[in-house]
Amino acid sequence: MARKGILSPTPSPTTADKPERPKPRAAAMMPRGAVGALQSSLTKLQENAVQDIDTALIDDAGVEDRLGLDTQAQKQLVESLQTYGQQVPVLLRPHSTKQGRYEIVYGRRRLQALRKLGLPVKAMVRQLDDHALVMAQGQENTSRQDLSFIEKASFAAQLEVTDYDRQTIAAALSIDLPMVSRMLKVGNAFDLEFLRTIGSAPGIGRDRWMQLVKRFENSGVKSHAMALLNRPEFRLLTSDERFEAIFERTTESLSQQANPTAKKKPKAAPKPRTLRSSAGGTLGDIKTTRKGVTLTLSAATSSGFDTWFDSHAEDLLNELHARFTAETKDKSDT
Repeated sequence: MARKGILSPTPSPTTADKPERPKPRAAAMMPRGAVGALQSSLTKLQENAVQDIDTALIDDAGVEDRLGLDTQAQKQLVESLQTYGQQVPVLLRPHSTKQGRYEIVYGRRRLQALRKLGLPVKAMVRQLDDHALVMAQGQENTSRQDLSFIEKASFAAQLEVTDYDRQTIAAALSIDLPMVSRMLKVGNAFDLEFLRTIGSAPGIGRDRWMQLVKRFENSGVKSHAMALLNRPEFRLLTSDERFEAIFERTTESLSQQANPTAKKKPKAAPKPRTLRSSAGGTLGDIKTTRKGVTLTLSAATSSGFDTWFDSHAEDLLNELHARFTAETKDKSDT
């Protein structure tokens, strides 16, 4: 008798020898599938749920997206959080290597403000790889539209250094590839430490930064401008003013290089300024020069004030110096 093929029909078995029909495989998988679906739903709910998390458990991650910190704006944020509480959650991910800790994706300013207040941070926690982290960070910043041009350019340059391709950078910042090229030209032209010192410069657009890139190609001009960073008074300027001071310095340097033999016009000798009493009488003159300040009290017109001042000069100067120190400290704190 020839062997039947595996596709040939076979006679129906009798009732006696009919084997017990196995339960369908799909039915056996249903409980497992239901549990999996439930676990997936719970995971999504957990990712969208807002949790209170101790700020001490949160570390930095991703790319530095802000250059410096606007002290006044941060102070206002602290006051707002203290008065109204945190309205918008930050985004975290579980730490990649440390169990029980987290890494910040976005919301760094809120996190810092809440740390200062000693309050937990309201956060959503999501499982994100490094690629998804920078995408979320970039798109969050773009949607807020509060990053300056140079902050975006620096963000793009840092992504490129960490081997992200330009298509990813464009997607993270919601810009096209030609704009990525322009931003990278600026972001790669300056050291990150220099950009931190200048700050976000919110009032300075792409064109001015591109001009500064061009000027910094001249090593002499760059060196002359960078010397400003070591001056204490430079740090007291606003971010926009720091950029303008650097830019003006490059203008002076370029002018000097173009006309090395040109003599500077001598400045007119400073004129003394008359000091008057509240009643309008003349007390003396004060004159400011490069060497310092000269105060002259006239014996003829000050009605003895010159003699009294002479005997109290040290105490008066100490009092004025203490006032100067306090005012300078207040200005640097703000």
